[in-house]
Amino acid sequence: MESRSVTQAGVQWHDLSSLHFCLPGSSDSPASASRVTGATVHQVAERVEALGQFVMKTRRTLKGHGNKVLCMDWCKDKRRIVSSSQDGKVIVWDSFTTNKEHAVTMPCTWVMACAYAPSGCAIACGGLDNKCSVYPLTFDKNENMAAKKKSVAMHTNYLSACSFTNSDMQILTASGDGTCALWDVESGQLLQSFHGHGADVLCLDLAPSETGNTFVSGGCDKKAMVWDMRSGQCVQAFETHESDINSVRYYPSGDAFASGSDDATCRLYDLRADREVAIYSKESIIFGASSVDFSLSGRLLFAGYNDYTINVWDVLKGSRVSILFGHENRVSTLRVSPDGTAFCSGSWDHTLRVWA
Repeated sequence: MESRSVTQAGVQWHDLSSLHFCLPGSSDSPASASRVTGATVHQVAERVEALGQFVMKTRRTLKGHGNKVLCMDWCKDKRRIVSSSQDGKVIVWDSFTTNKEHAVTMPCTWVMACAYAPSGCAIACGGLDNKCSVYPLTFDKNENMAAKKKSVAMHTNYLSACSFTNSDMQILTASGDGTCALWDVESGQLLQSFHGHGADVLCLDLAPSETGNTFVSGGCDKKAMVWDMRSGQCVQAFETHESDINSVRYYPSGDAFASGSDDATCRLYDLRADREVAIYSKESIIFGASSVDFSLSGRLLFAGYNDYTINVWDVLKGSRVSILFGHENRVSTLRVSPDGTAFCSGSWDHTLRVWA
């Protein structure tokens, strides 16, 4: 995916951090930068060559859910995918063959969250049951996975998102009860809770491992909040969206993050400059963005929308470089594969698609 678009664009990838020195308000910005008050990434990147159009196609379609696909996650092996659905099913897929390797029926419908453990040996999921359950994965297809279920997290409202930290031993959850929480998988003990959102928390993303113990969350209060996992404190908050924030994702370097919102925009926030530095929108886009993720280099931002499309944005230039059609209902979830060669989207049309 990356190499093809690089070749077509005929340029080298530019890291956002290499442009950072031009942004005002950052600790390492030269004095002259303070005169560029309110500079955006797009202004700073004016001299960077545009990417041009590029083509991605659906390479695999994963069919098997009986209702809306709500969430998906890649395994670190770059091959397997876990997805969850409104029908209460959680399915583990082989994305190469499209085979279903495991399936679990949850005790509730609307399984809004699922995640693969870093080891690839377990999955976590939850939804309207207000819980996060962890299932170990085995090679024995006939084994009853439900019998080995471990209930880890307990919220007072629906589970909206979950993510393992950098090990299988801890899991981070977000909930409609307005909180996020960190749990010990083995004991089910609450390690830290994060209070600060004024409404349902809809999404979270863990900072890349080398950048420290932080995560970002977004919710119905239109706020994106950055948290210190050790102290439980909110260390930064951003409130520039005009509606619910449905998705947040860290830039690969960990120095910025993107968000997608019901206000039909995606936005980029620079953590060192402590402000919004880019908006990705068009007048013709009037439906909300449900899910966002970066290419491995950080040059592209993939965004799924409620109008059934996926828009691909040039992060630096702010222009749309591709629009992908294929889903027959709103795109609800989207993740780039760990090696950056493809991405997977899930939709209310009951299917997942792997694009490359």
